Amino acid sequence: MNDDARVKRHILVVAHALRDDTVDAADRVVRALRAAGATPVLAADDRAELVAARAGFDDVAALGTDVAVEDIELAIVLGGDGTILRAAELVREGTAPVLGINMGHVGFLAEIDKDDMDEAVRRVIDRAYEVEERLALQVRVKNAQDEVIYETWALNEATVEKASRERMLEVVIEVDGRPLSSFGCDGVVVSTPTGSTAYNFSAGGPVIWPSVQAIAVIPLSAHALFARPLVVGPEHAVAIEVLERTNGIGVLWCDGRRSHDLPPGARVVVRRSRRPVRLARLHPAAFTDRLVRKFRLPVEGWRGPTAPAGRGTKDPAS
Repeated sequence: MNDDARVKRHILVVAHALRDDTVDAADRVVRALRAAGATPVLAADDRAELVAARAGFDDVAALGTDVAVEDIELAIVLGGDGTILRAAELVREGTAPVLGINMGHVGFLAEIDKDDMDEAVRRVIDRAYEVEERLALQVRVKNAQDEVIYETWALNEATVEKASRERMLEVVIEVDGRPLSSFGCDGVVVSTPTGSTAYNFSAGGPVIWPSVQAIAVIPLSAHALFARPLVVGPEHAVAIEVLERTNGIGVLWCDGRRSHDLPPGARVVVRRSRRPVRLARLHPAAFTDRLVRKFRLPVEGWRGPTAPAGRGTKDPAS
């Protein structure tokens, strides 16, 4: 018996039991993992939902109770980008990469569609995948006394927003401890390259290739002349301070999942996290192709190489 056969392998399956096809997919993945000798694991909330939807999940190991996050080898995610973000949160304290299987619309984080699910499970069992590390953000909230009162992280973005619809936030942007500009606005988005096609994109920020190490800063409906999107290197720290003259409070949102109230005087300091998010890739594809597919971009009339660059084709610029 080889070493791999002696080591118990724990694979996290992340799925909401909100749709029948997702429950079916979770059942297939759990069965396939068991048939291959691996141990499927479910988050407690997911297991409760799946047990309520269908018999057969009640004996699946629970994350944090039966299996520690440090023992998870990989997370298979059945859903869209939102579910993948939740999975990244579940395995944050471990080292497991996340493999997204898209169950609905084409997502930027999902690796494959549900039609290729069986192949994906086989590749996971064979460890036939690559791991791509994505820049994540460390996010700290400080009070007026410069004390850290809240700390979290983000894969897509950290957003400072106004808490009341009728109010405006008064903020000052700071880079590396130096003030840049102050203005009234609806908020400020601080985005990673991964998040550049999410809230950042909707706010008019730049699309950043995942291989680029950078942080984007995008004011939302700012009342100022110099309130354009900024792109800074990952070594820089960006801070948004809610000025004392703000009439009301702001709120910090990270990936749309974690929030914290921001009274006047609060500062949100965002910098590159020392711990990236790890994504499992089965078929690494050009990010350009993902953009074309997601946004249905017109490419009719293109006369370039028919195969992806880097796979035996001529220089794409030639």
